[in-house]
Amino acid sequence: MTPETAPERRALADRLQGAGVLAHPKWRAAVEAVPRELFLQPGVFLPAGGGRWRPVTALGTDPEVWAEIAYRDESLVTQLDGHLTAEQAAGPVPGVPTSSSTTPVTVVGMVEALDVEDGHTALEIGTGTGSSTALMCHRLGEDNVTTVEVDPGVAARADAALEAAGYSTWTATGDGLLGHPRRAPYDRTIATCAVRRIPHTWVRQTKPGGIILTTLAPGAWAYGTGLAKVTVNDDGTAEGLIIGESSFMQARSQAAAPLGGDLSARTAYADSEREAKVPPTLLEEWMPAFLAQLAAPGAQLVRAVGGDDTPLLHVFDPSRESFAAFAENGSGWTVRQGGPVALWDDIEEALMAWQDAGRPDISTVRLRVTPHTHTYWIGDGPALCWEHRLT
Repeated sequence: MTPETAPERRALADRLQGAGVLAHPKWRAAVEAVPRELFLQPGVFLPAGGGRWRPVTALGTDPEVWAEIAYRDESLVTQLDGHLTAEQAAGPVPGVPTSSSTTPVTVVGMVEALDVEDGHTALEIGTGTGSSTALMCHRLGEDNVTTVEVDPGVAARADAALEAAGYSTWTATGDGLLGHPRRAPYDRTIATCAVRRIPHTWVRQTKPGGIILTTLAPGAWAYGTGLAKVTVNDDGTAEGLIIGESSFMQARSQAAAPLGGDLSARTAYADSEREAKVPPTLLEEWMPAFLAQLAAPGAQLVRAVGGDDTPLLHVFDPSRESFAAFAENGSGWTVRQGGPVALWDDIEEALMAWQDAGRPDISTVRLRVTPHTHTYWIGDGPALCWEHRLT
């Protein structure tokens, strides 16, 4: 324990309470007890501009500066490209974040939404730095928390940090999408990564009446994702709703590979061309992006610049060899579509139905999970209902 940061922890709890995400006194006690700085070892990467990251290590950084960084109200990147940590970098480096300590407002909002009670057992998918694990250990007791991390290096650092903070909980390295059957069933299951669908292993490993909380990204987008809260039924199904916006890194086994190659070659042969009824720029908004993933789960939105510097937008579905390519035409957007599936037709239909319904927000989306399907719907209209079969 590091009593030197007790004031920072109390100040963090005050900010979280003021933001309306920290309500239960036992969760406040956990926030005040868990030293976030222990879970950032050996260091973090801070944005340096131009797609580069500046390493800052705990060792060699002034303690006051380190404490200020540790208790910022933001996510702090702890790994790049699946392997690089701060002490391995001598200066600013490029890279893609692959592990982080999520912003406290998100973490605390999620654990509050779990509706835990004393004595509950919890399964956490995605240990990450271990800071959220520590909060649950403080609240529920270390023997009631099981956490699974897919990255061995990340898992080892989290385990060391948990021990240093005084929590000898159940940690495992493996594919969290498989859960952890050894200690099942659990009262609560929480994921700190985004998934395309709720694995039915989680449903089977959660007690009837138990809650599963996870970020859903049906199309593996980095945004336009929702925090799903479902309750497990006696018949092995689960039902609930999207309780708000949420953004987490995708589960590694489900992350969409970035599209490469020549985009002009991919879109060379179109089967149709017409005026778009709604602008594709609508997909840059959160709820429309979520709807697009429901309407075309395999699609990816890709931005590009034409030879004359005009902005271009594309929607690709590599698995179905289909595309929609957009170009501004002075009065709107033209869409060219090719491949077996008219992607934009499906997405556009969903967006227009959403607009006709008064543009409801993401918290109006309900879902039902069975062993074979995920069904999403808004209201009673068939135009805002999507069934995804698990294949």
